[in-house]
Amino acid sequence: QVQLVESGGGLVQAGGSLRLSCAASGRTFSSNAMGWFRLAPGKGREFVASISRWGRNTDYADSVKGRFTISRDNAKNTVYLQMNSLKPEDTAVYYCNTKPPLPNYWGQGTQVTVSS
Repeated sequence: QVQLVESGGGLVQAGGSLRLSCAASGRTFSSNAMGWFRLAPGKGREFVASISRWGRNTDYADSVKGRFTISRDNAKNTVYLQMNSLKPEDTAVYYCNTKPPLPNYWGQGTQVTVSS
């Protein structure tokens, strides 16, 4: 069992940056590929980025490629999402989960609001 707690969201102007963190409890963190997902008003939850167990491979949604960077520190049981050049359409609640996501692992998420 893994518990995930997201943090680092906030209000930022378009063009700004934020760094999200996802702290995981449980001994199996490093055995899982991890991902970031987001849920915007009126939309379904969508994939943002993922990273393999040891961080060698990453994948991004086309909408964030070149602007977002996912990373992880297995010693700290933490996965990060560096978000640069933020746009108003990035406004959403951001969640981390395993990749593929497991229903019981969804946390509270962290709100990111980008003003124009």
